[in-house]
Amino acid sequence: MGVTPLIILLLVALWQCALIGYTFILAGNAADVGARTGTGAARGVQLQECQRAAKEDLPSAWGGDAWVVCTEEPGLFRATVTLHVPVLMPGALNFPFKVDGDAASVKES
Repeated sequence: MGVTPLIILLLVALWQCALIGYTFILAGNAADVGARTGTGAARGVQLQECQRAAKEDLPSAWGGDAWVVCTEEPGLFRATVTLHVPVLMPGALNFPFKVDGDAASVKES
């Protein structure tokens, strides 16, 4: 009986670690989708398409306050996605630190 609170605390800590890892995965994947979409989009709308695709790829609990930056570099199209890490339940409360995902795709001719 006395060990039950420790087991519950351990489960909460493991759940929080899983949320942190999942946020890293979401940020990296959204950046990858944004970079690939921006590369294949028509000239003039690449930045907008990159941002739209990156935000669309995120679940609503993470996408609401996501920050997406798309840039063009020589030969590359780069997307950076910044997400907040949720505390125990996505969409309710966030930690003050953020997670960055960065991806680049070679420009198509």
